[in-house]
Amino acid sequence: GVEVGPQPQGVARADVLDKMRKIVKHGLDFVQLFNEGKEFPPCTVEVFKIMEKVDYPRNKNGEIIAIIHPQLQDQDWQPLKNGDPLFLTLDGEVIPYQGNCTVYPTFINEAAYYEKKQAFVKTEKIKLTAKPLRLPVS
Repeated sequence: GVEVGPQPQGVARADVLDKMRKIVKHGLDFVQLFNEGKEFPPCTVEVFKIMEKVDYPRNKNGEIIAIIHPQLQDQDWQPLKNGDPLFLTLDGEVIPYQGNCTVYPTFINEAAYYEKKQAFVKTEKIKLTAKPLRLPVS
């Protein structure tokens, strides 16, 4: 599957559809070249590995008491460092990020995740190295 976004539920966006078509085309091109015997050289790519899901601050009754801070909103995949604004309480108090390393939040304030008690997902940036790849000759 391919998910390209973000976009609200029930909304069709031409720019997102175009990106999805390009990704699928590249994937099909890769399959064709691989099946034709092309060798792909080793490479290193940066990826984001999920660390944990983070819920909204809640009171003892389980009710949300803070929202995503405006400086974090729409900042998916951007670095979040210790002390950066994370949440804003309904009383106007800033709740900062308290962590021992820089993280890269994603799925920030996604409507579909409220019921799952997820304000965002913390990820870490890592590098993966792929060996050369070629279809074995039979």
